[in-house]
Amino acid sequence: MTLDFFPSRTLTLYLAKMFSLRIIAVLVMLVLVLMMLDLLSTSGEILAVPGNTEADLWLYASLRIPLLIQRFLPYSVLLATIITLVTLNQNSEVIAMKAAGLSAHQVLAPLILTALVVAAGTFAFNERVVTRAAAELNAWEKSKFGALPQTKEDSGVIYLIDGPDILTARSYNAGGPAPTLRDVTFYRRSPNGEITQQIDAPLAVRGRDGWSMQTPRVFTVGTASLSEPAEVIVAKGITPQDIELASVDPTAQPLWRLDDSIAAYRAAGRDTDELQANYWHKISGPLSAVLMPLLGAVAGFGLARSGQLFVRAMIGMALGFAYFVLDNAALAMGNFGGYPPFLAAWAPFFLFLLIGETVLVRTEE
Repeated sequence: MTLDFFPSRTLTLYLAKMFSLRIIAVLVMLVLVLMMLDLLSTSGEILAVPGNTEADLWLYASLRIPLLIQRFLPYSVLLATIITLVTLNQNSEVIAMKAAGLSAHQVLAPLILTALVVAAGTFAFNERVVTRAAAELNAWEKSKFGALPQTKEDSGVIYLIDGPDILTARSYNAGGPAPTLRDVTFYRRSPNGEITQQIDAPLAVRGRDGWSMQTPRVFTVGTASLSEPAEVIVAKGITPQDIELASVDPTAQPLWRLDDSIAAYRAAGRDTDELQANYWHKISGPLSAVLMPLLGAVAGFGLARSGQLFVRAMIGMALGFAYFVLDNAALAMGNFGGYPPFLAAWAPFFLFLLIGETVLVRTEE
């Protein structure tokens, strides 16, 4: 039996079922508590918009819950690991399994297999559900919880620089006979950065010479005068491709679309470090669930009556949370080019894989 990676079929199913139920229970508890706290801080802002009702609160919850599941599922696996192993230890089941000839790795094997299934399910859930929820929620938040865009071509708030000038818009639509911007503001600035004119318009249409602002209001700072010409051509150097590239949100794009966005950024000569770091993290993030049984394993071994079970549980929890802290820090470093993107996404995973394996071997094997 010691040559087999897994224990008996009965014991494998027993441990996997116990672990799975605890993952679900911890995840449901975390999501419900965090969703209630989120609604307490956001419901007033949602209901303050004219026309919004209780149905909009449910809509917000339906969009927010997938994001909470994505973020806190690895935490749930960590806490479920500690709860499962502490329970087995207190009931002397770990001692019985080791007395039957099982190694620490064999005891953990069903938990690691379950975590691998959770990681695969998390990846699919993130790509099919979370990306869509994130895109819709981001658009809704940028519209201050007003009416959601009616077309899929709409993208969120635009902020681009054309030489010394600045172009902002509420939304961009690539459909129709020509690309359009809505709720547009254009700031003309002097070479030293001072605003000389502010031009506001409800609509701007892309033409051959730039963006044609329809029925604009032009405020000139130097003379403090206001004029309303029929149209004004602005931002000749900003193309629809610039706007589409600027609106790429890696959390709202599935892996295959993000790969295309990275290629478009690279072809345009733009920096791709942030997108590449998030691309690789879409794979390493779900796989973090596989680490949790290894990092929390210290809680499952040792004598339950030695008085060190609580200390061991705290050590396992500390190792798990240290991974999440370092993972977020490395991803932030990768986003602004401090680390290579691949290293930023994968270094914490392999580092804590080695740490967890070292702790397990040194203490139990």
